[in-house]
Amino acid sequence: MSTLAAAAETLRIPVAADLAAIVVGALTGGLLAAREGFAISGVLLLAVSGGLGGGLIRDVLLAQGPPVALTDPAYLPTVAITAMVTFYFSGWLSRLTGLLVVLDAVTLGLFTVIGAQKAQLAGLPSASVVFIGTLTAVGGAVIRDVLLAQRADIVQPGPYNAVAALLGATALTVLAGPLGLDPIPVALVVIVLVAALRVLSVWRGWEAPVAVDLPGRARNRLGRDRSARPDGRRRTLRRRLR
Repeated sequence: MSTLAAAAETLRIPVAADLAAIVVGALTGGLLAAREGFAISGVLLLAVSGGLGGGLIRDVLLAQGPPVALTDPAYLPTVAITAMVTFYFSGWLSRLTGLLVVLDAVTLGLFTVIGAQKAQLAGLPSASVVFIGTLTAVGGAVIRDVLLAQRADIVQPGPYNAVAALLGATALTVLAGPLGLDPIPVALVVIVLVAALRVLSVWRGWEAPVAVDLPGRARNRLGRDRSARPDGRRRTLRRRLR
């Protein structure tokens, strides 16, 4: 029991960093609601989903009591204040697109680390740690997109989001698990990794890979190779002469 308590103290994310991640997530959701012309209730709802959605899903799956978003007295008021800021200053905030992209990328890394570390403390296997870390990072965005009645960003080709979180959660699981490295430096490395992947994918236009039909691609390549052979060229010429 003492070992688990010591590990929890070592892995604990500073409250300020946790609240900062929630604020950025709430800003993203609130701004989308404001752009869609939602009422104040809609802005508040999307701010809650963007800031707290992933954590709520994580805590429900871990089943370790009421979600932190409901037991911590600072979470809901922080989201409510953020929602009010986006409601009244959405035009001004929309001009800070570049800064918001960077902050959103850092938030993605923070949520990934928080989710994966909580799953590790719960004693879950490595695959589950990766799943919970990724879900914590993108769960709020999925809820937000459902409320907006649009296809979730994470299932469409575009800048790395779930892919960055998945790679970050995997790196944390390996580095802080089998390799047994100090969790604090590992957390910092993972946050930088996820944020860098997200920002670079937006800046460079990288897109998450889509499904590929390998047998079909192989057949097409084989057909092209055959048509490029000399005998294939002769047959093609004969057909044209006929």
